[in-house]
Amino acid sequence: MPPPGHRPGSGTIGRVSVVESALAMIPQPYRDVAIKHRELVKFALVGGSTWVIDTAVFLFLKATVLVDKPLTSKIIAVLVATIVSYVLNREWSFRTRGGRERHHEAALFFLVSGIGVAVYTAPLAISRYVFHLQEPEVSLLTQEIADFVSGQILGVLAGMAFRWWGFRRFVFPDENVRRRIPVG
Repeated sequence: MPPPGHRPGSGTIGRVSVVESALAMIPQPYRDVAIKHRELVKFALVGGSTWVIDTAVFLFLKATVLVDKPLTSKIIAVLVATIVSYVLNREWSFRTRGGRERHHEAALFFLVSGIGVAVYTAPLAISRYVFHLQEPEVSLLTQEIADFVSGQILGVLAGMAFRWWGFRRFVFPDENVRRRIPVG
């Protein structure tokens, strides 16, 4: 018999989880859709967290040690965020999914994420090297806005969509193969 206050499948006992708190902020009827797609909500929360990490590393590197290398800055930022993403996605977003041995799962995660790096960086590369949205062709302000929009918004959205598909298809293909471990 579960302890009092336990909500089956919630991962919490007697307190509200992060996902439930986030879901409570969503107005109806969108909340029902989000509840139906809890795994996607968790993936998006992990994505938001790793976006902050990615953005901070990207802007720091681009403003300091890699001033003339925005693409290198972006690749390093994505790699740092990817390592954090693996841990959070495996242990939280997809914690009941699996179907592969851990080393195989990790290799596929980093392969899908590696392809995701190309997807993430494509908009920035196109902005800089196809449309030439860089100094001296445009102002510094225009260059920085173009870098941010192409690298941190368009690239991240495209990369997240690709990774969601790739993780569910190849890395964590089977549902309910790992047992749920209550948090707390």
